Amino acid sequence: MASKANTQGREDKGARIEKKSGGKKLALVVASGILLLGAGGGGAAWYMSRVHDGAQSQTRHASPVFVYLETFTVNLQSEHGDQHLQTNLTLKMEDSSAADLIKLHMPEVRNRILLLLSGKAASQISGIEGKKKLASELLAEIKQSPGENSLGHAVQSVLFTSFVIQ
Repeated sequence: MASKANTQGREDKGARIEKKSGGKKLALVVASGILLLGAGGGGAAWYMSRVHDGAQSQTRHASPVFVYLETFTVNLQSEHGDQHLQTNLTLKMEDSSAADLIKLHMPEVRNRILLLLSGKAASQISGIEGKKKLASELLAEIKQSPGENSLGHAVQSVLFTSFVIQ
């Protein structure tokens, strides 16, 4: 009987060891699962925030659109005989919808530009400072569009691509 009790005691210890190691395994599996779920959720959140930030930066840093205008040739105000200005302008627009809007109003825009240019004397626009001042005057003139569709914020700058006074 002593041997039976001994054997039974060993079996009880073995069962307890198996139960303890089974409990540890279960806790380890549960902890691993929670860790994996947390890492997956954190990774997904990080990825989604990066995608969202990327979309915002694309809208904030949209490439400007350039609208090239046909050549302007005007008679300048007389100082020393007949003088002419021939220039090409490019408008820097904030986006393609603004470029479409300026194209829609192009006859009015060209008229405003021609009137402003023909009111200048060669001495006013021949130097660097004169050209810079003329560019800012042109920008202000273009932004004063009639109607409900204002070109105010749409045009960012006026650029000279050629400028010849004769």
